Amino acid sequence: MARPGRKKRTALFIVEIICLLLFIGGLYVYGQIDSRLNKIETPQLDESKIVTNVTAPQMSGYTTYALFGIDQRSKNAALDAQNSDTIIIASINNDTKEVKLASVYRDTLLDIGNDTYTKANAAYAYGGPEQAISMLNTMLDLKITDYVTVNFNAMVAAIDALGGLDIPLSYAEMVFMNDYCIETSQETGKSYTPVELPDPKPENEEEILGTYHLNGVQSVSYCRIRYTASMDMGRTERQRRVIGMMVDKAKAAGITTIFNIMDEVFPMISTSITKTEILNLIPTLMGYNIADTTGFPAKYKFADVKKASMVVADTLEANVKELHKFLYGADENYQPSQNIVEANARIIELVGGADTLVDQSPIASNEAGNSSDIVWQGDGSGNYDYNDYGGSDYDNSYDNSYDNSYDNSYDNSYDSGNDYSGDDSGDYSDGSYDSGSDSGSSYDNGGDYSGGDYSGDSSGDGGFEDGSGY
Repeated sequence: MARPGRKKRTALFIVEIICLLLFIGGLYVYGQIDSRLNKIETPQLDESKIVTNVTAPQMSGYTTYALFGIDQRSKNAALDAQNSDTIIIASINNDTKEVKLASVYRDTLLDIGNDTYTKANAAYAYGGPEQAISMLNTMLDLKITDYVTVNFNAMVAAIDALGGLDIPLSYAEMVFMNDYCIETSQETGKSYTPVELPDPKPENEEEILGTYHLNGVQSVSYCRIRYTASMDMGRTERQRRVIGMMVDKAKAAGITTIFNIMDEVFPMISTSITKTEILNLIPTLMGYNIADTTGFPAKYKFADVKKASMVVADTLEANVKELHKFLYGADENYQPSQNIVEANARIIELVGGADTLVDQSPIASNEAGNSSDIVWQGDGSGNYDYNDYGGSDYDNSYDNSYDNSYDNSYDNSYDSGNDYSGDDSGDYSDGSYDSGSDSGSSYDNGGDYSGGDYSGDSSGDGGFEDGSGY
């Protein structure tokens, strides 16, 4: 019979061995991650070019990042970078680890810098991440200093490494996704299989038909759709939904999968966050969760300017106040800075007055073709020159390769007056993505997509009402 003291020493020895193995394993994992972080492009930001609104309030207890998705098709030889057709503000509560995402609609009319008013996605092309961050800081009362930029390839690679995503689709989304897949596949060199369209075509083309397993090319193409009834507002919501799905799958994935993602994706990422900062974040990443998402502006109207549709915040002050409440829980005492008030007045002046704004995009059908973007360049005197970017090269709304092709592929169901006009009370009127879906919660039973949420007044937040489901 073994002595009690010997049993105790044996137990301690086993515990020590386990701890040693865990320590060695931890060092191995740490070393593997550390080596892979060297693949991330970490250009030195020119902090002197980043403008912050000195009168903006300090939101203590939060860390805020700017996330940019660049459209690699939009390379313009006259510019240094590409359009950031995806602009997301990520706010992290340092105590609760809750993450909130707010998409800035690409066509939102803002001052992108130097008193130049145009679509928000142009800031990145004009001056890279520094100018894009500066736009967010000055136009939204923020103090962002760090960013992450990805492109089509990074998203496709990450989703494929995760084994694809199960996404609910409507007939309209299937049609446009299949069309976008052609170009996404060509750009990324990745293959896909078109989703088979149901026959006959459903009467309600916006209604969710079921959940489909999509690979990287298909998922990214799904994120690019903005020609359904919900336009860019629906596109940004799709992007946030896919990000949420990716986070959930990554948290449940094994270390081999995570290493594969790092190997594939890290070389395609550009960020100002240092390797040390990323390594310090890794131990707590599993505790982070996406608590809620929304779009900016939450309440908006449209302006038709030289055949280019602009999204105009209604009003900029009210929307910035709502944004701060969403991102930081700001109370009623927060008031937008004078810079925001002056920018709103300038925007209203530039579009020809508040009475020229409309609730629905007046030229949505034209944006699939060669619409021109317009820039207002001020000289400080209150006078503005009107300048085009030069046609569709800089609009990138659907690129020349897609000019008018979607009309034919969609059986003219979105032709002429039917594109985005008329009563949209039926848009996503089922109010839920539960039908046929295993992806989580519904969209609050009609709250998000019913009624006027996308009619211009956007009484809903445009995101996940209950903040819980993907």
